[in-house]
Amino acid sequence: MLDLSSPDFRRNPFPTYDVARAIAPVVRDPDSGPWLLFDYASVRQALTDSECFSSSMTAAGRSNPDWMIFLDPPRHGKLRGLISKAFTPKAIAELEPRIRALSSQLLDAVANERCMDLVSDYATPLPMMVVAEMIGIPAADWSLFHAWSDGILRLSQTVVVADAGAVAAYMAVKAEMGPYLDAIVADRRDRPKDDLLTRLVQAEVDGERLTEQEIAGFIELLIVAGQETTSNLISNAMICFAEYPEQRARLAAAPGLLNAAIEEVLRYRSPVQWLFRATLRDVTLRGQTIPAGSLVIPIIGAANRDPEVFAEPNRFDIQRAPNPHIAFGHGGHFCIGAPLARLEARIALADLFERLFKWELAGTEPWEPRAALHVHGPVSIAVRFHAQA
Repeated sequence: MLDLSSPDFRRNPFPTYDVARAIAPVVRDPDSGPWLLFDYASVRQALTDSECFSSSMTAAGRSNPDWMIFLDPPRHGKLRGLISKAFTPKAIAELEPRIRALSSQLLDAVANERCMDLVSDYATPLPMMVVAEMIGIPAADWSLFHAWSDGILRLSQTVVVADAGAVAAYMAVKAEMGPYLDAIVADRRDRPKDDLLTRLVQAEVDGERLTEQEIAGFIELLIVAGQETTSNLISNAMICFAEYPEQRARLAAAPGLLNAAIEEVLRYRSPVQWLFRATLRDVTLRGQTIPAGSLVIPIIGAANRDPEVFAEPNRFDIQRAPNPHIAFGHGGHFCIGAPLARLEARIALADLFERLFKWELAGTEPWEPRAALHVHGPVSIAVRFHAQA
């Protein structure tokens, strides 16, 4: 039914979403097997109803990494409570000066070039460096950190087709990361610092602390989600403003709209297009009964363009209100790193618009989608700009 791996589809899946939502909002893909959910109500139910929908793929006969996002209540809530102690609003706010410094450092490096690859020069390294510093990975190892992320992200391809290479790449990453992270965690236990990893090691709820395996699993997740989502959010924002110059002019005239603009980018070009669930019992949605033990793909990118919820959903409007998008998920699994992603995007876009004078996207070739099938964003985008007036 859908070729989820097609570059043309992944660049612009939204017309296909519109047709599918209108004709068959809940449907089983006859080729790849999963049930696909396209409408807002069904997607939201799949993300919140833990009695019917499991976050663990084992319920559908699949395997998944040892990450918090694949756990169900009550264990998920317990683990999330522990990790939340390291992701407090105060801890996120304290990162702002360092994020600003890293942003300036990256833009200083290209200031005299008049052209940059937005993704490789800025949108990818900024969140990568922020997360690496949060964990305690030295600057000399940032390239290794990036390679780990690429290896982990390939796992998403196994949902559509069997991909032994992707599984092997992930296992190789785990084998390499294990000793490296064990050493850093052991160091924090012996010599605590004022950083995220120390807070993870020391977090305690009802006398319980995170195990070594749980810390390693969360770091794996943070390596992927902590940089991929923010990188795509920044890149997608620039694509949106290039496509809609009147919205760009509106933001320039009213910088106070930046927060609302970021929310509209999250809705209009959701960085994460779909997630995974498995049915624990037969579930009926939109007149279709999904059998227990089925793999389900709630398509966030389609839900966020549902005309039953959003007026003129295919229009990019930075003053859209209300804007109840679910780009960061919903319910108990709402993205724990959402405040950090929003902070990074706020700093990044303000700096890009201030530093890149009269910028425009360069080239006419269609952009190449990111490797991970479930995300939406470019591998590379050239941006031309002038020296500041």
